[in-house]
Amino acid sequence: QGIGFDSADAGIWSQAVLVGGLVIWLLTYLFRVGTHKMTYNQQLKNYEDAVLQKRLEEMTPEELAQLQAEVEEEKKS
Repeated sequence: QGIGFDSADAGIWSQAVLVGGLVIWLLTYLFRVGTHKMTYNQQLKNYEDAVLQKRLEEMTPEELAQLQAEVEEEKKS
């Protein structure tokens, strides 16, 4: 009503804006779910990467050589 609409039109337009915003938010949410860009997925990936990095840093040179040989064998298969 503050911008010149009567009460019926103001109600309709405010609901339209609310529903439009909700639809846009829902579409962005579904897009993030579909592309796995959710906060939880990103945190899980970061945690897994950090755990693997820590394990690699703790391995001895012999263990690293053995792991590399296993990886090479899998690539050949």
